Amino acid sequence: MSAPAAALPAVLAGEGRGAVVRRAERKDGEVVSSPLGRGAVRSDLEQVFRTAYPRVVAVAARVLGSRDEAEDVAQEVFLTFARSSVPTGEAVRWLSVAAAHTALNHLRSGRRRATREEAADSSGAISPDIADAVVTLDERRRVRAALARLPRRQAVALVLRHSGLSYAEVAAALDLSPGSVGTTVRRAESALRKELNRHASSE
Repeated sequence: MSAPAAALPAVLAGEGRGAVVRRAERKDGEVVSSPLGRGAVRSDLEQVFRTAYPRVVAVAARVLGSRDEAEDVAQEVFLTFARSSVPTGEAVRWLSVAAAHTALNHLRSGRRRATREEAADSSGAISPDIADAVVTLDERRRVRAALARLPRRQAVALVLRHSGLSYAEVAAALDLSPGSVGTTVRRAESALRKELNRHASSE
């Protein structure tokens, strides 16, 4: 069974939790959605889930650095989407932005699990030098911590762009003009470097 097919039952099972969802609009920079009605589930959920799941996980993984945590975020995001009235044509865009916001919320609220991060980082190729492995792990943590301190719009634009979305897709997702996406992403990258340098010099 593929990852999307395996995860879909968990999303549907979560429908009994009575999650509160709101009208599809931007509120304090975050995307929220409107309810379909008590107990209702979208008829297009399975189709959208199979299409968008890989991208949603990829976006969350860019922020969290852990496939397991990214899949948790994906289930959380699809649970909200399942009872929303987001138009099907806007689903992938909405889900990508929601994944970035939710993953950033996990970073900022300290809900990340260090043991999962360490397990994910150590599951790759074995480094010939343990010092290199430690430095790499520490650097990844610093980057994620700095990302969590960026202004929300900059952080989301940076995550979406580096998750493979085109300039046009990022512009549509964040209600930006296509011409301003490059500037927004460059400013975000500059802000990220400044955050890294500022915290490195204070240690």
